[in-house]
Amino acid sequence: MDYFEKKSIILFDGICNLCNSSVNFIIKHDTKKQFLFASLQSDAAKELLLQYAIKNFEVTSILLIEEDKLYNKSTAVLKIAKQLNHGLKFNYVFIIIPKLWRDYIYNFIAKRRYKWFGKRKNCRLPTPKLKDRFL
Repeated sequence: MDYFEKKSIILFDGICNLCNSSVNFIIKHDTKKQFLFASLQSDAAKELLLQYAIKNFEVTSILLIEEDKLYNKSTAVLKIAKQLNHGLKFNYVFIIIPKLWRDYIYNFIAKRRYKWFGKRKNCRLPTPKLKDRFL
């Protein structure tokens, strides 16, 4: 259980191709293996969201649970980037832009993600190699 408590959890849209590509990108650049993942459509995600009193959540946002705090949209993306390697952490500087503006751009992309990037018929299943990274 100690292993689980020290990790940040990323909840993502499991049928979205952009979201799945983002998860692959994060896994590749998370050399410290500090993130765990769960599809927003999964039972694990539903249980986690209930802990944060979120019962009806639209699958339009990436969520980050870090140190018992829940972050969404652009703030989640920037906090994730801050923990990645290869200079990606410097993207966190965009946190100085007001959340309203950052989320406007995030929402613009989120509303069009299926049209631009497509979607899967089923949620992503982790490979045996990555199974321990998914809830």
